[in-house]
Order: sequence, then C-alpha cells, then structure tokens
Amino acid sequence: MKEIIDLIKSKNIGKIEENVSLKKYTTYCSGGIARAIVFPKSVDALVMLLNILKKSPIKYKILGNGSNLLFSDSLYDGILIKLSEFDNIKFIGKNKVRVGAGYPLIKLSLQTAKKGLTGLEFASGIPGSVGGAVYMNAGAYKSDMGYVVESVKVLTPDLNIINLVNKEMNFHYRSSFLQSHPGYICLEVTIELKVGKREAIEELIRERRKRRIESQPLEYPSAGSVFRNPPDNFAGKLIEDVGLKGLKKGGAMISSKHANFIVNYKNAKSSDIKYLIDLAHDKVLEKYGINMKIEQEFVNWE
Repeated sequence: MKEIIDLIKSKNIGKIEENVSLKKYTTYCSGGIARAIVFPKSVDALVMLLNILKKSPIKYKILGNGSNLLFSDSLYDGILIKLSEFDNIKFIGKNKVRVGAGYPLIKLSLQTAKKGLTGLEFASGIPGSVGGAVYMNAGAYKSDMGYVVESVKVLTPDLNIINLVNKEMNFHYRSSFLQSHPGYICLEVTIELKVGKREAIEELIRERRKRRIESQPLEYPSAGSVFRNPPDNFAGKLIEDVGLKGLKKGGAMISSKHANFIVNYKNAKSSDIKYLIDLAHDKVLEKYGINMKIEQEFVNWE
C-alpha cells in the first residue's frame, strides 16, 4: 500500500489524506479509519489514478458526500476517491445548468432558485453530492433527479468519457444505470429546469425546510431515510408499529421523531447503527411480511 500511495503522490494527482477517520466523511459520523483518501484535481488526474489502481490488487471506491454509506468500524485498507474538486458550475441559456459531480446538491438547489429556475426544490434538503444524487436517483416530494437530468458525462470502466442522455440513464425509483453498471463514474451533469418566479421558489424551499425541521431529527447525524417506503405504505410507520421507535443501541437510536431515521446521538459505532437497521428490517418482515429495501450501502463489512 505504501508503494502505491508514494506513486500516487509522485504523479501530482491531487491532495491525499492518510489514515483518516471516516467520521469526518460520512453523514452518520461513524466508521473506522480509511488508509487513504485521494482528491483528484481533474478528470485527467482521475484517469491517471484509476490506471494506477487497476494495475494493483488494492480496493478502491468513489466517495461522494458519504450521505448514503455506512462504513464498518474496521480499517478500510484501500483507496477512497473523493470528487469534491469536480465542483464547476455553469448556467447555459435560460434554463439549463452544467455542474460537476462533486458539487453539493443542496447548494445547487439554492443556486438555481436564485436564478429563478424551478424543478430542484425537492433537493433543497438532500445532503449529497450531485454525482451521488444521480447515482441514487435521489428524490423527495414526488420528484427526483430523473425528472431534471438531461444528460450525464461518465467515465467508463475502460476509462473512456461518454455522454448518456436521460433515457440511457434508466432512472427509476432510487435507482439508475450507474447502480447496475459498476465501474461507471459520474463526472458532470447537465440539468434542465423551467423558468419560474424566484420569490415563489425560495418560499417553497423555506416552507419545506420548516416542515423537515418539525418532522425529521436534523439535530443529529444521520443518513436520512433508512428504508424505501413500500408500495402504499410508510417505512417509518411500520417501524413504529413494531414498537421500535426511540430504541437505542450504544450511541445510535431509532429516532423518536421519525422512525425511518437512525441517528448518531452519542458517538455511535457503525455496528450500533447497523444493528438497529437489521433489527427494524427483520421485525417488520416478521410481523407484516414486508421486505423493506435498505437505502444505505454497507461498505467494508466483509
């Protein structure tokens, strides 16, 4: 590993952090130590980095804002690649914006609102990166990225750059082409919105933020909704109905405000969080026969 890290350093690919706590890079604020996180400064630098890693046995993973990941408490003995330097943004014409994969989604929602563009209000409370949001087809309030993405510039597993239009991205509820095709990396997204009235857009964002504060445990670290809502049902209600609302394990808790949130209320271990996720899933399955789909991705639990 040291030889690979030294090689990466010699290529001037970008900033490298070694032996860093993943608490700093996940919204759960939990997880073990990552051997190294690399921040490529350009697409060319990313390609150079991947060329190095593909020739080695070392594992690696693209890391967005860490808002939908649960890393184990163990050492991640590999390379994490964070695309936060891919934060360019350019408004095109009257109603389009081209934005890098590392750009914060909430910030993008607010920036488009200032321009009087409507369509991204749903994203004003989703704490992920643009690339992560496209990967997950993040959404809220009966809308998602699939409604606004025109095209996505991706890096293929063969390290070629191609553009995929909306139809090719195969957006469905919390899923996309990128999820079913490992090795494709979102680099940049072109989003098409509609011209609206700035005051009305910003008022809607304020109204929804107020509603989130009242109904969601935003005062604690979490990864948002743990489970997808089953058809014609609500995951939070199901978890509450099996008597788990407010249950604690170590420093983790099934939120007493909204049972589909698991919060890190007191320096929780990832194992505490995962225990509650598994318990909620299994109890609902046992009582109602509903196999709730977990939104979060478990990393480094093997």
